[in-house]
Amino acid sequence: MTAAAPARRAHIAMFSIPAPGHIFPSLEVIRELVARGHRVTYAIPESFADTVAETGAEPKTYSSLLSVEQEWGEEYLDQVEPFLEDNIRMLPQLAEAYAGDEPDLVLFDIAPFCARILARRWQVPALQLSPCMVGWKGLEEVVAQQEKDLRGSERGRAYLDRFQGWLDANGFAGFTPLEFMARPGRTLALIPRAMQPNADLVDTDVATFVGACQGTRAHQQEWVRPAEAAGKRLLLISLGSSYTDEPGFYRACVRAFGDLPGWYVVLQIGSRVSAEQLVDEGEQLPGNIETHSWVPQLSILRQADAFITHAGMGGSQEGLANAVPMVAVPQGADQFGNAELLAGLGVARHLPKAEASAEALRAAVLGLAGDPEVAARLREIRRGMAAEGGAPHAADLIEAELPVTP
Repeated sequence: MTAAAPARRAHIAMFSIPAPGHIFPSLEVIRELVARGHRVTYAIPESFADTVAETGAEPKTYSSLLSVEQEWGEEYLDQVEPFLEDNIRMLPQLAEAYAGDEPDLVLFDIAPFCARILARRWQVPALQLSPCMVGWKGLEEVVAQQEKDLRGSERGRAYLDRFQGWLDANGFAGFTPLEFMARPGRTLALIPRAMQPNADLVDTDVATFVGACQGTRAHQQEWVRPAEAAGKRLLLISLGSSYTDEPGFYRACVRAFGDLPGWYVVLQIGSRVSAEQLVDEGEQLPGNIETHSWVPQLSILRQADAFITHAGMGGSQEGLANAVPMVAVPQGADQFGNAELLAGLGVARHLPKAEASAEALRAAVLGLAGDPEVAARLREIRRGMAAEGGAPHAADLIEAELPVTP
């Protein structure tokens, strides 16, 4: 008897949240699956439905408590409580949205972990598409210490107890909350191996690095270099989508690079800060700086000579994929570790927020952009990333998990 062949056309369901750093890494994988003839649905809030539809996937919208410019506190619980609350609300919405249209396989970002519950209900395989670091051997000790720390406060105990009750009620009683998060099962890491701490300790039977899956970002406009930037080096400055309320930092950038000979600057400031806040009353921005609430980052990085970034995982790997030296000014979450990692790779300077003066920013950019060793290291990393396979490799691995046909 010969083995059954994988289904050539399947219904694959992807689940994510309304955040560019969680959505964009998956889009080229989804586009590749659609091109191979699969029907792909994508659970996402309405604000990103058009972005998803551009890949050929079918949006299935739900209401989320999260937003692009989510306010995040500094405590660990400030970072995780909103995700638990959102997942509790999401679960019945998504169960209803897929009633009678259950998929053959579930893909899920790290944040909508209720997708694992749905996959178990539907008795279909599930794969996590992680846009950030994955677990490694030895992570259990870290998780145990985290749980101990949380149990030390009333708020922490309340969070864990609520999470545990939700898991118990939905078929995952064998997991503690932090184990559930740390052990998502089969995972495709949509990041380069170079951006993974303890990469040699990752269980490759569980997690596979497929590298950056960036594509063309056809849903975004292209950035066109203006005439006044001709022949000049290009600097992109962006703190991403969540940590943008930083007028003091942006003012330091204007002082550092305004009218700097030979340089042109694209400065993304988000929607909470206005260009008028970046200069003193009655003054105008220097002619070599353009500001925007949002920019097509990947398009600019393909032309950039330097990048000042908050060191989110998405921006970090986009900088690496385009061989752009970076000044990392982390703001929160995993960005501090990413900044250290980039600096350790020899392609960035880690500049803590409190030390990001105009003088320090200028010195860091000029030192990196003129360093041939940094340029050589970036080229080496870019070659390694290209060899990891990207979206086609990810699609191959996803198809290998599909149920077989008789």
